[in-house]
Amino acid sequence: MMKTTILRQLIVLPLLVAVMATLYACGSANGRAAAPAHFTTTYTLRQGASVAITPAAVAGSNASIGATAPVLRLDRVNDSRCRAGAVCVWAGYISFSFALSHPDGTASNFVLSESMPNGTATVTQHGLTFTLAGFEPQQVPAKNEAPPDYRVSLKVSNINSP
Repeated sequence: MMKTTILRQLIVLPLLVAVMATLYACGSANGRAAAPAHFTTTYTLRQGASVAITPAAVAGSNASIGATAPVLRLDRVNDSRCRAGAVCVWAGYISFSFALSHPDGTASNFVLSESMPNGTATVTQHGLTFTLAGFEPQQVPAKNEAPPDYRVSLKVSNINSP
């Protein structure tokens, strides 16, 4: 009788542990938010405009996609290039300041530029890579001309290489 009880414990106990581990693993897998699929999207913004990066929306939320997606805003265009018709001691540069807001309330800022000293045309923030794809108009405004309404194109990706 004692051998039967010990034998039963040697079989039943490991089987019970295996079943419990399987149930735990299944429950954990269902509770995790699925990672967004890889994407690369180009957005065009004017100064002050914002866009929701909907491919990067947090999965598994009951809120609308717009409420769970990071929001990118073009805060400022800094054009210090030497104006046409002006006499300058340096060529200057153009840079673009962005603000990135996340659904959890966190935010970050970054600057992109192809010509700014120590600047960069690509930056990675919170798993998203932002690459300056261009801007219009390219030409430098005349000496007494008002700053143009710039349109900035930005490639956004969740893949490591830009």
